[in-house]
Amino acid sequence: MTTFFVVSSAAILLFVSLLHMYWAIGGRWSLGEVIPRTSDESRRLFTPGKGPTLIVALLLALTSFLLLIQSGYLSLSFPPALLRWGSLICAVVFFLRAIGDFHYVGFFKKVRHTRFAHNDTWLFSPLCLWLGFSFVLAIL
Repeated sequence: MTTFFVVSSAAILLFVSLLHMYWAIGGRWSLGEVIPRTSDESRRLFTPGKGPTLIVALLLALTSFLLLIQSGYLSLSFPPALLRWGSLICAVVFFLRAIGDFHYVGFFKKVRHTRFAHNDTWLFSPLCLWLGFSFVLAIL
């Protein structure tokens, strides 16, 4: 069971990293559904630039490798304490993202009728829970 969680999560993280790279080089597919909008959907809450999008892509790829290293599926020499703390931080970040900001993002958001909110409820937040549990399993 742990293998399934870890390997699938690492693959998902790499896929999402590649998706962010695609957006950073100008891709437009699904951009309307992945960025939170105001409650009347008239404007995006933020417009990410190429640089920040590439940084997110890099961080997602690194978290994928961290998960695989912590779980023993990749063999790279890093201090065990650093791997453990990094995995714990990733777990906390993903769990906090699933909980959200209590307004636009997460399971406890107030704005629930936008396209992003629908995707967040049924895909993004559950995915963050999945990823958080994967990091917890990797630590155990």
